[in-house]
Amino acid sequence: MASQLQPATFAGITALFHRVSGIRLVESKQALVYGRLQKLALDCGQGADVEAFAQKFIRGEVPERLLADLVDRLTTNETYFFREPQHFDDLAVRAAAAKSAGEFNVWSAASSSGEEAYSIAMLLGDRLGLSHPWQIHGTDLSTAMVEAAKVGLYPMERARNVPADYLKRFCLKGQGPYAGQVLMMKELRAKARFQTANLMQPLPTSLPRFDVIFLRNVLIYFDGPAKADIVRRVIERLKPDGVLYTGHAESLTGLDLPLRAVASAIYQHG
Repeated sequence: MASQLQPATFAGITALFHRVSGIRLVESKQALVYGRLQKLALDCGQGADVEAFAQKFIRGEVPERLLADLVDRLTTNETYFFREPQHFDDLAVRAAAAKSAGEFNVWSAASSSGEEAYSIAMLLGDRLGLSHPWQIHGTDLSTAMVEAAKVGLYPMERARNVPADYLKRFCLKGQGPYAGQVLMMKELRAKARFQTANLMQPLPTSLPRFDVIFLRNVLIYFDGPAKADIVRRVIERLKPDGVLYTGHAESLTGLDLPLRAVASAIYQHG
């Protein structure tokens, strides 16, 4: 049984995905693309002929909601709580310094299912308190991930890096049918707002100016010009002297951006 698409079909699907999302899927993603197309075909009753199903997308013979579903399936959403902890150490210092100031706003610009955003929320809940004026905004390309983030319910194993004190103070352990899961507490969820956004397109006008922006482990999917465009678009929402966190495997070198590196994968505006 075939486990990958014909070369021309794979090229057509990846070109379509790039046109919609801005993300380029390389040849090594053949198995991933085939597997997720196969699952989508079965889920929507299109049978097991993945090649024919893929051709429908290429020819524009599927409804827009199905194209959105395909983007959801092909978007990589590998995430967990308190990933790359150096940024959270830095954020803790900045939050403490802002305690006497006004509202403190943080943007998780590729928030996936919300683990990053809620990690930020737990830290700010600890350092600033839940009554202090602060807000987390999470955006993601995937509508499915945004909806999951709004719920704030996760398998317990994803919370393995959450400090024990934070688990007790900010999370509820599932019981009965929710055993093995953890729910972010209501007061924490009230501090987090999630919405869809494509970083390759104009950003939602509802986004405020931010003290800190997390733009981590997303730029690796884009070429140099697209990467520069995304960062310029994102930092338009960054306050003067605000900071941008990128993934430690990502570099902004040579992109001619109004940012200066202040530490590894930490950049300051201006």
